[in-house]
Amino acid sequence: MKNTVAVLGAGIVGVSCALELQRRGFNVTVFDRTAPGSETSYGNAGVIARSSLMPFNHPGLWATLPRLLKNKAASFRYDPLFLAKNLPWALSFLANTRAAVFHETTAALDALIRLSTAEHQRLLVEAGAAHRLRMNGWLFLYRSEEGFRGSQRARETFENFGISTQVLDARALADLEPHLKPLFPRALWIRDTASVDSPGRVVEAYARLFTARGGRIVQASIGGLRRSATGDAWHVTEEGGAAHEASRVVLALGPWTREFAKKALGLSVPMAFERGYHMHYGAADGATLGRPVYDTGGGYVLSSMEQGLRLSTGVQLADRAAPPDLVQLDLAEQAAREAFPLDTRLDEKAWLGSRPTLPDSRPIIGECPGRPGLWLAFGHQHIGFNTGPGTAALLGSMMTAEACAFDPAPFRASRYLG
Repeated sequence: MKNTVAVLGAGIVGVSCALELQRRGFNVTVFDRTAPGSETSYGNAGVIARSSLMPFNHPGLWATLPRLLKNKAASFRYDPLFLAKNLPWALSFLANTRAAVFHETTAALDALIRLSTAEHQRLLVEAGAAHRLRMNGWLFLYRSEEGFRGSQRARETFENFGISTQVLDARALADLEPHLKPLFPRALWIRDTASVDSPGRVVEAYARLFTARGGRIVQASIGGLRRSATGDAWHVTEEGGAAHEASRVVLALGPWTREFAKKALGLSVPMAFERGYHMHYGAADGATLGRPVYDTGGGYVLSSMEQGLRLSTGVQLADRAAPPDLVQLDLAEQAAREAFPLDTRLDEKAWLGSRPTLPDSRPIIGECPGRPGLWLAFGHQHIGFNTGPGTAALLGSMMTAEACAFDPAPFRASRYLG
């Protein structure tokens, strides 16, 4: 019993935690209602980028807020009712645009991403999935010189953290990505960025590695979680009634964490949902895209995937279970067709996922205060795929009382769970 761990959640964070704890000698079982990597972890842009240290709530957000609140931009949409019901989260999110918080967040996320990048590279080799990895960076595209000048804060932040970038003019961009239309006078090439051609397949490969090494995956909905009467174990109960016991639990349910933590544990997690859509397309006239691109004016990311060209949208603040609202995807597609010769849609319906976001745009990684043996790994907003393996490495060090690769204090649970 002393060596058993139940990991709740089979996305990139949960599967990475399972692999890391297994590597450290724990007997690990993963629980999820669906197959590994088939929900939130499936639908992202597959980018592993140090540039993702920039949170959405940075000090420059105030300048763009009046435009965003008009609720017409492709990059940001919101449900006014959801925002009203989650006003404390929204106010805290805005309060965390302060410079001091921004500096703490960027430093913490940079350390986590650097650790995660190395862990991804190791796991991809061990899982036989290294062929999915591309190491040729990604591009931020600017539709005007004014838009490029507006990115100065981000570029200065990248420089401060030693992130390798290169400014491109229209001709240099055309040399690098010849099938982009001549719409962008400037681009920023984030050179030390990796990407994969199917994040869902990568998580599946990690899960196969976990089971090949003796791990167990239980595909079932979790109905309950409670500590034993003696306090030295946790009971995980499936909705069908089957019960499992483990000495420790890792809660890594992504956007489902808020409702599960409230129902099963009475914990109030200040989480909102930055929902996003994606759709796959063919390319007209044999056009290709060598690396992911982020059209900063169009509000979308376009990346070559196993399934086709994946168009990923920006942020939609709405309830996790709210019906799809495809206006944002339609706007993003319209903008993308201005920039690249997209062909027809390849999916019968758009994919929709929720990015679980805490008010300071940092995940919680660590033990839950007052609940020994309950470990938390959730709240990774847009960058769960980017930071999952690093989260696992950090959590593994804390669970075994070993020295961490860096100070985990910025991710402490006591920020929001007293």
